[in-house]
Amino acid sequence: MRRREQRRAAVWALYQSDLLARPLEETLPRDVHAFTRALAHAAQDRQPELDELIGRHATGWSLARIAPLERSILRVGVLEVLYPEAVPGEQPIPPEGAIDEAVETAKRFCGTEAPGFVNGILAAVLREREALPR
Repeated sequence: MRRREQRRAAVWALYQSDLLARPLEETLPRDVHAFTRALAHAAQDRQPELDELIGRHATGWSLARIAPLERSILRVGVLEVLYPEAVPGEQPIPPEGAIDEAVETAKRFCGTEAPGFVNGILAAVLREREALPR
């Protein structure tokens, strides 16, 4: 399974967990790839921080107003932009690649406005990260 599909599986599991208020382990298929499981858990573990960043950069939108699938796409995207080492043992994706993956997922599964919305938030998160002193 390609990495793109593994990311989408992580997004889907997070989405189902969020929407159905079920534990993440119940929404991950038993035979899911280790990358998918680790990515989904990393996003869930850092969810308060990810949500704070998403909310801060979603100008004019509360987190609750963002569609659940878009929230899940954004959580994985922000995680990979800010914490490329979040999945141990895996080659991290460059921030621009993480943004592209998130936008492509939004194009495929969300409404017509979602890709631009996802891109805008993730680009703002990346700009903020790059502006920080190293």
